[in-house]
Amino acid sequence: MTTADNDAVAVSIVVPVRNEADNVAPLIAEIVRALEGRWVYEIIFVDDGSTDATCERLMALMKQHRQLRQLKHARSSGQSAAVRSGVRAARGAIVATLDGDGQNDPAFLPDLISAVEGGNGRVGLAAGQRVRRQDTGFKKLQSKIANGVRKAILSDGTRDTGCGLKAFRREVFLSMPYFDGLHRFLPALVRREGFDIAYVDVIDRPRHSGASNYGFFDRLWIGILDLAGVWWLIRRKKPTPAVTEVC
Repeated sequence: MTTADNDAVAVSIVVPVRNEADNVAPLIAEIVRALEGRWVYEIIFVDDGSTDATCERLMALMKQHRQLRQLKHARSSGQSAAVRSGVRAARGAIVATLDGDGQNDPAFLPDLISAVEGGNGRVGLAAGQRVRRQDTGFKKLQSKIANGVRKAILSDGTRDTGCGLKAFRREVFLSMPYFDGLHRFLPALVRREGFDIAYVDVIDRPRHSGASNYGFFDRLWIGILDLAGVWWLIRRKKPTPAVTEVC
């Protein structure tokens, strides 16, 4: 299945990238293998201000893959901004995301998408939970501390929010308040909107090439401020009142 009829797109795959010229071609091939014949889908790469040949590689690949689209930020704005640009442009009711460095295996996309589809409208997010992490020891420790602090404060029931593999309903994502760092707190914010979370174990793998462009809580103080802000949002949430139309 392809995107011959744009109105029929069911699933949009959003991939934020920055300086990943050598990784885009193999990643697109893997996404196509994972989804072809299962959904009418599109693949949206969001080039977040790359200074290498990422844009040119994607333009060439668009000639081979009709379902491939590219968005480009004039300057780097961060992973949350890239994801948001992709979701806003998406045509599918369900959006799935993964990182552009090859560490996220597209083979797990069908499990995530199916978890949202099969949730009868109650599952707002299917979140990948990494096993057999391929990061350095320091980065694993960094994530472990950050995840522990986040769980203690937000009680979001999630052991790993740093995994880029996620699937969610587009309207749920767009209903949430946007801020830089949003992608790190999706489980807590989706719960805030009254939806359930599905969890899918995914196997981490080494990146194909290059160096990491986006880190988990690399900017420590900004991460702490984000955490405080999300805690405040959850505390301020009030139940939606029942509404009856009076005739």
